[in-house]
Amino acid sequence: MSRIQKTFRDLKKKGQAALIPFLVAGDPDLKTTGDLILKIAEAGADIIELGVPYSDPLADGPTIQAAAHRALQRGINLKSILNLTGNLKRKTPPLVIMTYFNPVFRYGLKAFAEDCRECGIEGVVIPDLPPEEAGPWIKEARKTGIDTIFLTAPTSSPERISLASKVSRGFIYHVSVTGVTGVRGKLSEDLELAVRKIREISKKPVSVGFGISTPEQAREVSRFADGIIVGSAIVKIIEDGGERKEVIQRVGAFISSLAAAIR
Repeated sequence: MSRIQKTFRDLKKKGQAALIPFLVAGDPDLKTTGDLILKIAEAGADIIELGVPYSDPLADGPTIQAAAHRALQRGINLKSILNLTGNLKRKTPPLVIMTYFNPVFRYGLKAFAEDCRECGIEGVVIPDLPPEEAGPWIKEARKTGIDTIFLTAPTSSPERISLASKVSRGFIYHVSVTGVTGVRGKLSEDLELAVRKIREISKKPVSVGFGISTPEQAREVSRFADGIIVGSAIVKIIEDGGERKEVIQRVGAFISSLAAAIR
């Protein structure tokens, strides 16, 4: 059983959902990302997701796209991110990387899986890799004990949900809207029904992302989901800038407010 799976198991025993903050690695720089990871862990994160900056991020809204652009301008890539996480290994909750497939393909599937294991990455989300084409990657990931997390959407059919559940390890990532990431003032009215639909088909933990941006929204989703993924709202705090220590403190305070809301 992976650390991700143990996290969900232990939280379920307490009747709690996992808090999964998302950062774009390298925004505003790698040193700050490392300090943010430690602050977020201290503030109550159960799992931390790191986005790999990519030049054509189809699933990401403007806030995360802008952060990725800033990171790319600093030369951030998979290797530099893994070097960072390797230095943080054993100091954090489980770390998950979210990346598009092209950087993984260029890195080499086997090498990437092995380096993830070596550098403390325990899960990988590849939003543009469909389950039907993921066999070679899944093979390498499972050899090294890396959880591959697949996505479902409001439009996913029962057959699609079943396939995502079959190949996912760790948890299922449910996209709450038919759109890109971003802060939203209101959650979908059908979100709870969508999660129930997944639960009828799968026994895997279901984490919900895309659009959750306030403690109130996090509390609402924690009533029916196993995990809450919050990204754009955190990235926006970083984008707003200010003195480095103040930014880290503001992010930490926001994570603490989310953690308090869902406990």
